[in-house]
Amino acid sequence: MDKNVGIVGIGIMGTAMARNLSQAGFNVVGYDPVPAACVRLESSGGRVLASPRAVAEAASIIIMSLPRAEALIDVIGGAEGIAQAEGTGQIVIECSTLPMDIKQAAFDEMERYGKILLDCPISGTGAQAVNKDLVILGSGDKDAFERCAAVFAGMSRVQHYLGTFGRGSVMKYIANHLVTIHNVAAAEAMVLGIKAGMDPALVYDTLADSAGTSRMFQMRGPLMRDQNYDEPTATIRMQLKDIAIIDGFADSLDCALPVYAAASQIYHAGAALGRREQDTAAVCAVLETMHGIDRKKLTS
Repeated sequence: MDKNVGIVGIGIMGTAMARNLSQAGFNVVGYDPVPAACVRLESSGGRVLASPRAVAEAASIIIMSLPRAEALIDVIGGAEGIAQAEGTGQIVIECSTLPMDIKQAAFDEMERYGKILLDCPISGTGAQAVNKDLVILGSGDKDAFERCAAVFAGMSRVQHYLGTFGRGSVMKYIANHLVTIHNVAAAEAMVLGIKAGMDPALVYDTLADSAGTSRMFQMRGPLMRDQNYDEPTATIRMQLKDIAIIDGFADSLDCALPVYAAASQIYHAGAALGRREQDTAAVCAVLETMHGIDRKKLTS
């Protein structure tokens, strides 16, 4: 088995993947236009290359975790993009949450050059990625998906093959729909407790193991309890990017999402209040502001 694996896009998620794959015995090579990201890759045991094309010429399996649609277009179809790499048969595991038409265009470009793009969004946060607590929502060429089994195992907890290209993104939209709601629901419960005069720590400790808990309450609840929003593993900015994608997808299906729509507004309020780069748990602070809650005054 080829032990070389590439990573393009070395943000919070990509850094954790690189470290876990290195620890699993893979030789990781990668590229990111941001110098600080390249430093993170080297500190994670990887080797920095000059372009996406260079990565695809050094590794037959490449993971991509990108922040924007424009980045995918450039990484695949640019002058130094993966499609231009020498050879055929390279497999790109595309892990980003992006609009379907952008991913399909990238798929078509890769196919034109004899290369394979898999649509494999990830369910999980950067904090979960550190512990390989990620779920792969895979779709595309089934044989190619199966050839990536060892790479998937090196960076994730479980992998689901969902069918033809694009089905992974559909499932990710559904998953993020729930995350959007559950995160705000967790914050709303915390604020209800605070308004009732209860200690946030008591609210969290009691509900985290109750019938009313959720994965989001368990993960984001401690951040809400401690008002710890400035070391994000998923930002309100990124959540708003996903919200826009899900809005467009639901609109294309004429599918009303009233609970989701209400929850989404809290993230927009967070951005308006200057919390765009904070962790998504900061929706709790948004709701506290809406209710005139000042925790310092409550404890003084």
